[in-house]
Amino acid sequence: MNKRNYLYHSVFTITALGMGIPVVTADDKPTVDTNDRILENVMVIGRPENIETMTGSAQFIDKEEIRQQSYDDVNRILRKVAGVYVREEDGFGLFPNISMRGVDTSRSAKVTIMEDGVLMAPAPYSSPSAYYSPTMGRMSGLEILKGSSQIKYGPHITGGVINYLSTPVPLEETYYLKSLIGSFGERRTHAYAGNSFDTDLGTFGVLVEVYDRKSDGFKEIDETPDFRDGKNTGFTKFEPMIKLSWEPNTGLYQRLEFKYGRTDLDANETYLGLSEADFEATPLRRYAATRFDNVNTEQNRSHLRYTISPTDNLDITTTAYISNFKRNWYRLSSLGDVNGNNIGLSAALANAQNGQGLDCLRGDASCRLRVRANNREYNAKGIETITQYRFGSQKIQHEITAGIRLHRDQVRRFQWQDSYIQEDNGTISRFIAGVPGDAGDRLQTTDAIAVFLQDTITAGSWTFIPGIRFERLDQRYESPKDILRGTIKNNLVAGGLGVSYKFNDSVTAFGGIHRGFSPPSPKGAVSGLQEEISTSVEAGMRYASPDKALTSEMALFYSDFNDLIVIDNIGGAGAGDDENFGEARAYGLELAIQYDPGVAGDWALRNPWYINLTYTNAVQQNDAVSLDADSIFSFGRKGNKIPYIPELQFSFGTGLESENWGAFISANYVGESFSSANNVTTQVNGNGDPDIRFGIIESYFMTDFSAYYRLSEAVKLIGGVQNLLDKKFFVSRQPHGPRPSMPRFIYAGIEISL
Repeated sequence: MNKRNYLYHSVFTITALGMGIPVVTADDKPTVDTNDRILENVMVIGRPENIETMTGSAQFIDKEEIRQQSYDDVNRILRKVAGVYVREEDGFGLFPNISMRGVDTSRSAKVTIMEDGVLMAPAPYSSPSAYYSPTMGRMSGLEILKGSSQIKYGPHITGGVINYLSTPVPLEETYYLKSLIGSFGERRTHAYAGNSFDTDLGTFGVLVEVYDRKSDGFKEIDETPDFRDGKNTGFTKFEPMIKLSWEPNTGLYQRLEFKYGRTDLDANETYLGLSEADFEATPLRRYAATRFDNVNTEQNRSHLRYTISPTDNLDITTTAYISNFKRNWYRLSSLGDVNGNNIGLSAALANAQNGQGLDCLRGDASCRLRVRANNREYNAKGIETITQYRFGSQKIQHEITAGIRLHRDQVRRFQWQDSYIQEDNGTISRFIAGVPGDAGDRLQTTDAIAVFLQDTITAGSWTFIPGIRFERLDQRYESPKDILRGTIKNNLVAGGLGVSYKFNDSVTAFGGIHRGFSPPSPKGAVSGLQEEISTSVEAGMRYASPDKALTSEMALFYSDFNDLIVIDNIGGAGAGDDENFGEARAYGLELAIQYDPGVAGDWALRNPWYINLTYTNAVQQNDAVSLDADSIFSFGRKGNKIPYIPELQFSFGTGLESENWGAFISANYVGESFSSANNVTTQVNGNGDPDIRFGIIESYFMTDFSAYYRLSEAVKLIGGVQNLLDKKFFVSRQPHGPRPSMPRFIYAGIEISL
């Protein structure tokens, strides 16, 4: 036994003896992944091959695809998935904005985000805006589900479901290390070690993981006589995780798994973009007024999961979970004393008041910088039991799945606003501290009971999946400074039917109809908002050749939204509350094709190709209710396009791969879209006032390249270039002004798997 193995086994032996566990040193390892039974119960897809019989559009992305181009930004992964839209914000994927099939992109609030089957939004009911999102770079897989197969998931099922899969407890001794360096001072390390051990009491498993990323950032802040740290626009992220599992030696199958993870993020990130003229000249610039901007977050997550199979036909999985999330985004919120006037940031960027606000932002004029501490604490906890029971005859088989979840979450907003007095050369002459709570003091709480029942009926080549979901919400809103307060109860019902027909081993047709819902926040519910309701229909085909060299999926979809819930602004101006926009409709086509002529022709080299295409027509069906000029959803008209939903987007790529080396290239095209519901092409809001958030998001095209070379079976060198052509374009006008994509990013590193 080498020193590394001796140390590893010694640590485990000491720990086991301390717990009174008999240690068995047999070399035999489990040959069957017993996690499969859990995956079938609590995951969205479970195993990639399950997609072949699913009645809705689905995609599974495995760890090889994630690691192929060393992606840490989930936006870059999701651009490869048909039917999914992303709106970048920071260039690194720290705060993704994800949409499916026409729903609002803002902070991924309309998509149910999970990790290992557990809800991951900071407060999924009370405040679903995802200022926390699981880190893509540490994942072993990603499951995406759209359409009529969402009955098991909630609370936001008008768009779709995304489930991040963390590293599983390995069945045998496993070590992994990935370390790379890159442009903008990038330093990234992902490491884990784990094993499973047979003892007299059963099989014990352990996994310890660390993910660490640092970057100096790619933007540069204008410096002033009293500020000389303009290149410090980066972030640090640190994520440890531990998993423990136990499968006891009993006559029936049981498994107990505990997971704890933590994420610490400290980013010198801002809400503020640039004026259009400044973006054209220097797109990576940041104004001097943003020098104080910083977001600090802490997230702790844990779950305890128990699975038991009393018989071969019955599986029961219970998961207790809790997550706590804190964040304080200290950021510039508005300007004061601009020639005696107050001015909003988006107006200043659009040259309001003859450009005097823009001079203030650049540090070229005296003014008052109002910096708000958006300090909030979130908590979510619950317990969920899912039961699967299988029965039937030779002609008809049933798999009944039933679940119940008791959940509680809340968000406490306790904010304040400081002021910095700026002189005409950009120096800060005075600081005025704000009063804690004066810029927001409120509590939102939701208690939810969710129940679902669905039956997977297999009859020959046919599969039918009828299902129904019911949720009862008790929501409370309170604020010492708000007249509006109270408690309200809400009952939500969703349901649907999915159907698939298998023509042969290669061709399957699927389709379904689904009623979904998305509840308002407690404040929205107390103020009278209705839940968002969707009726979705889809039909499609799947094909897989016998050798799997060619696979494809095509889906036509139609979604009708009633009482569409939107956030009335993004960026700190106005109230920031939810509102019912009205009706919207989205329909389109999704196409995904993968082909490898190397596999088909039995070549020495693999040559994978893929293309994914999405066409969407997402249209407002009524004039906007809101006349709030701070809202990008105000002043919309019937027939206008939904903001940030492009009509056309596609991605394609190819690669060559041998036993010892591989190279891959991928490209993404995103079509033009509007940034506001009134579909204007100039930077003017519905009141006719200058506002940089209004206008066009032009189409863009981006290419990534990666390669590797194996030094041995366990060690390979990796490298690549993201945004290979160094395209300069802005991906969003939110929160305040044009925001750039990440420029050309070059990286190199090493990957070790033992």
